[in-house]
Amino acid sequence: MGCGQCTEAILASQQPTPDFFYDSRMLNVLFATSEASPFIQTGGLAEVSGSLPKSLARLGCEVRLVLPAYAAVKALLPGLVPRRPLVVPGFAEACTVSSLPLEPGLELWLVDCPALFDRPGGPYADAAGIDWPDNAYRFAFFCHAVAALVADDPWRPDVVHAHDWPSALLPALLTLQPQRPRTVFTIHNLAFRGLCDRASFGHLRLPPDWWHFERLEFHGDCALLKGGLVFADRLTTVSPTYAREILTPEHGHGLDGLLRSRAGDLSGILNGIDVEVWDPARDAHLAAPYDARTLDRRGLNKLALQQTFGLPARADVFLLGVVSRLTAQKGIDLILDALAAAPPATQCVILGSGDPAFEQAALALARTQPDRVACRIGYDTGLSHQVFAGVDAFLMPSRFEPCGLSQLYSQRYGAVPVVRRTGGLADSVRDLALTKPTGIVFDAPTAAAFSAALARAAAAFAERRTWRRLQRNGMATDFSWTHSAGEYLALYRSLGAG
Repeated sequence: MGCGQCTEAILASQQPTPDFFYDSRMLNVLFATSEASPFIQTGGLAEVSGSLPKSLARLGCEVRLVLPAYAAVKALLPGLVPRRPLVVPGFAEACTVSSLPLEPGLELWLVDCPALFDRPGGPYADAAGIDWPDNAYRFAFFCHAVAALVADDPWRPDVVHAHDWPSALLPALLTLQPQRPRTVFTIHNLAFRGLCDRASFGHLRLPPDWWHFERLEFHGDCALLKGGLVFADRLTTVSPTYAREILTPEHGHGLDGLLRSRAGDLSGILNGIDVEVWDPARDAHLAAPYDARTLDRRGLNKLALQQTFGLPARADVFLLGVVSRLTAQKGIDLILDALAAAPPATQCVILGSGDPAFEQAALALARTQPDRVACRIGYDTGLSHQVFAGVDAFLMPSRFEPCGLSQLYSQRYGAVPVVRRTGGLADSVRDLALTKPTGIVFDAPTAAAFSAALARAAAAFAERRTWRRLQRNGMATDFSWTHSAGEYLALYRSLGAG
């Protein structure tokens, strides 16, 4: 057996068995994250952080979701109740903790430090999109504050579950406590490592010996992400395939050696979606709600979407859709190249923002082909629902994709996904050549391979029965959090928690 096969076998053996239906012991879970929908969101992390805690609570856990108290979040929540002042050892900044019950078993806690979090803009950047220069300090403070809460709050967690680099120091800091909960750290995107320089590290109130390549030092910088990778009891990432990919130099971003050393502690658990929010039969954003039995009504959403984007309203054209960050990772260049050469009976709507060069290229293509391509720069929640409900096929030719949620939404809404075989896309879309297919899957991250996949999709679209089979198979697939939340609960129990 080769090394890659050995690693794959280790990962497979570490997948927790979902025994949650048979174990009634209640667990206290502290869920620490930098963003969560519907309160504050920049990407998929917020979607997961908003829906997974709800599912854990419905499985019987007592969950506390803890976030920084950003100005935008406090403005949304006038019912917040100050819980207690909090002294954060080593820091002079004033801090309080506020709370708000969300639903049975789930409570929101906010770490309120106005000097660090009461700012305009998003979680990580100002209103102009420029990263705050003290981000390492801000999120180190957040982790220190949560660690202080764990140490002396009357509510004691059995498990602390931290997410991505902004919360990654929390598992590390908890190892300094004599009686600590078990810790789980989830990697949502290994490309974001939370880097800061040696001078900044000196202000983070961390043990000096953590400046070491086996701790937080990373090629002369500090990588906050390593706080979770090195110190957490267990590691997870957001799909089984991505868990294997990050053990390789191609996808490991310089951390693959560390991750291979911890392969026995690493699990890949596919993200779910909130099927109450994403339900085409009850979606108020749609011109015509529908389900798998009333798919003909879906055509009304296609015509409405074409009108919204200023495209000719035609039922017979092959309408493609993109809702994405406009970046090279997402394969936006492949999409633009393919659209430039697509057959005349093809239209595409693009909704997203990102790299200014890609934004301008998408807008330019829309100007030169106004009857075929339409583009909206930015993000609009309601419009994104309309795209999933109106397009025939949804495009995700990502170069890498830890999980991806859009392909899950698209299948739920009967938009057939065209995806590259990577990460969570490989785990959640079944190619037309397989049994119970749900989409079109291709391998090489090239314009030629993607164009060939689009040609396969167009041919399937021309065969009504084939297309209906793809749509209905996708809509019948269960992408709710029920199973994945159960896997997390089984993982918590495997640590001896509760």
